[in-house]
Amino acid sequence: MEIKMERNATVTRKTKETDIAITLNLDGTGKSSIHTGIGFFDHMLEGFSRHGFFDLDVKVQGDLEVDGHHSVEDTGIVLGAAIKDSLGDKAGIKRYGSAILPMDDALALCAVDLGGRPYFAFDCTFTADKVGGLDTELVREFFYALSYSAGMNLHIKMLSGINNHHMIEAVFKAFAKALDDAIKKDERIKDVLSTKGSL
Repeated sequence: MEIKMERNATVTRKTKETDIAITLNLDGTGKSSIHTGIGFFDHMLEGFSRHGFFDLDVKVQGDLEVDGHHSVEDTGIVLGAAIKDSLGDKAGIKRYGSAILPMDDALALCAVDLGGRPYFAFDCTFTADKVGGLDTELVREFFYALSYSAGMNLHIKMLSGINNHHMIEAVFKAFAKALDDAIKKDERIKDVLSTKGSL
């Protein structure tokens, strides 16, 4: 009988600005418990969990009396670290993943390389300052922090869109699908998908 080893991690980070604990299971079913203090951000992380089939538990205590910046950025740092820790040596994974995802009027592109070298490109223009309690400019800060903490090459591009809620939701769901694609095992890959021998 084959025993499936789940790829999971728990990462905590405490500063004067935030206190964050995240548990991530990459081989989950999409269950989540998200509490960041920012309702729309919770909704986006729930979508990431559900559409990537990741089990995700997020608890954030942040200085929301200042604004949401530290809470959102630091959540990206901790989630990126959890992704990196969950993947371990990355043996057998496809490494690359991409998705073009529609959300009503919005169409988002996301491409991921889990090669260990961080790089981030973000081409999205929002026309509202806020959606719910989330400053739209923090979407970029979240994914920037996540990509560098995870050691991930991450490209996000909004191909079209009118409604800011739809655009942001399309980005989070496209990222979920791209990451789910990149972490999949491929039986043809016996070690890691790199000529260097490590990722």
